[in-house]
Amino acid sequence: MYHPVHSRPLRAFVVVAACTAWLALAVQLLLILQGRLADQASLMGGVLHFFGYFTILTNTLVAIVLTVAARGQSTGTPSFWLRPWVSSGVTASIILVGVSYSLLLRNAWHPEGVQWVVNELLHDILPPVFVAFWWWCVPKGALQARHVVAWMVYPILYFAYCLLRGNAIGVYPYPFIDVSHLGYARVIINALVILLGFVVISLVLVGVDRWQGRRALA
Repeated sequence: MYHPVHSRPLRAFVVVAACTAWLALAVQLLLILQGRLADQASLMGGVLHFFGYFTILTNTLVAIVLTVAARGQSTGTPSFWLRPWVSSGVTASIILVGVSYSLLLRNAWHPEGVQWVVNELLHDILPPVFVAFWWWCVPKGALQARHVVAWMVYPILYFAYCLLRGNAIGVYPYPFIDVSHLGYARVIINALVILLGFVVISLVLVGVDRWQGRRALA
C-alpha cells in the first residue's frame, strides 16, 4: 500500500521533481522539433524520433509516477503507478539510464547550451532524484525476486522495437545497438550485457527493499 506524502518538505520535493521532469522532456522535444524544422523534415517523424529513446520513455514514466505521487492519495486502492512493484521497476529503469549513459554514451557526443542542460537533467539529475523518491516515499518490504522478471519485459520489448524499427528505416537510437555497423551478433551480445546489468540493479533494489522492510518491522 502506498503511503501518501504528508511532510511539506517531502511533498515540495516531489512536486519540484515532477515539474523538472516534465520541463526537461518538453524542452528536449522542442529542441528536436526545431532541428526537424531547420532540416525541413517531418514534425511527426520528430515526435517518433523523440519517443524512440529509452531515456525519454523512462523519464516519461518517472514524470508520471512523480506527478501521481504529488497529487496525493489518502484512502482507497493506490494508483497503479504508486504500487511499490511498479514504482520500483521504474526506479530500476531510470538507474539503468544513468549508468548506461555514464559508461557508454557520455563521450560519444558533447552537447552545448540548452541541450547540455536538458541532457544533464535527463541523465544525471533525475535518476538520483527518483532514487531518492523511491527511498523516502515508496513503502518497503513488498518486493520479491519474481518482480524482476516483470521489470525485464520493458527493456526487452524496447530492444525488440529498436531492431524492428531499425530494420525498417535503418535508424538506431544508440550506437551499441546499431546493427548496420555492428551486426546482429554483436548487438545481441551488447543487449544481453545491458540486460544483465539491469537484472543486477533490480536485485539490489529488491535486497534494499527487504532490508528496509525488516527495519520498519523491528
